[in-house]
Amino acid sequence: MIALLTGRPEAIEADRCIMDVNGVGYLVFASTRTLEQLASAEGVARLLIETQVREDSISLYGFMESAERDWFRLLTTVQGVGARVALSILSALSPRDLIAAIQAGDRGSLTRASGVGPKLAVRLLTELREKAGAMPSGTGFQVVIPPPPQGIAADAVSALINLGYRRPEAQAAMDRVEARIGKDGDIQILIREGLRELAK
Repeated sequence: MIALLTGRPEAIEADRCIMDVNGVGYLVFASTRTLEQLASAEGVARLLIETQVREDSISLYGFMESAERDWFRLLTTVQGVGARVALSILSALSPRDLIAAIQAGDRGSLTRASGVGPKLAVRLLTELREKAGAMPSGTGFQVVIPPPPQGIAADAVSALINLGYRRPEAQAAMDRVEARIGKDGDIQILIREGLRELAK
């Protein structure tokens, strides 16, 4: 099994590259984040490799960081998440952002990844919530996620996230709504006012 390749990145495309190792070209699939790092690398680069062997093919998946590789391994344990979908998730979210999204229950961030619909996003949140905190962030420090806020305003933020908005923008919109009309009140009013803020 191939676990590491050191060579020159060649022919970098949208989801793959060719690694030239002593004149032998290896086709390696990777996230856009890894491919961008390879594109900016000068000379020889090193890729951690995850090898998947099937009856009709051998596929190589490359990672610049061990954190991304570890997340790839974990993501592919979830039903409905194959290697390509896992790379799509890692292209949309860094390991650090992925930890934050899962622990915060941010379904909207997960559905930004190609191939991840609402149902799969819920499955990812459900199956990985308890494991996410122990996963590496890839930034050299442990990500500390504050406990989720409680109350009507927090429920309104969750509703906005479920409509496809990202948590930071949904929370910012709700903060502006609270400043105008207060934290208490009908959740439907908060959601409606939040949508108005987001539309500005």
